[in-house]
Amino acid sequence: MRPITSQTRICAALTVIIILLCADIAPVSAHSFPVEQRPAAGQKLAASPNSVTIRFDAPVEKLFAKMEVLDAAGKDHVVGAPEVSSNGLELSSKVASLPPGKYTVKWAVVCVDTHHTRGSYSFSIGGGGI
Repeated sequence: MRPITSQTRICAALTVIIILLCADIAPVSAHSFPVEQRPAAGQKLAASPNSVTIRFDAPVEKLFAKMEVLDAAGKDHVVGAPEVSSNGLELSSKVASLPPGKYTVKWAVVCVDTHHTRGSYSFSIGGGGI
């Protein structure tokens, strides 16, 4: 039997490192995707909401969060800057009193791991169709 040498130990350690590097280990990353919207996508409301809120599955960076609530003519009805909840999971904007019609919510966020996500959805008030 051959004695274990430092060269053998180095080869064994390198083999373990190579196996770990080649293993199917998924990198940790996340994107912030909506899991709930208020008003909901496609919802028909009887009256104007006071705000629009989107809850995400991962925290978003407050500094880069954007939201618009656009009418059919492209006018933004958001009042003030959008707000991000203390846990980073909700983005909300106050809106002016919205007359009947169709509205498109456009949003863009940056997840805490720096991945960018954006999207849009529509809702309507009163007789406005989708």
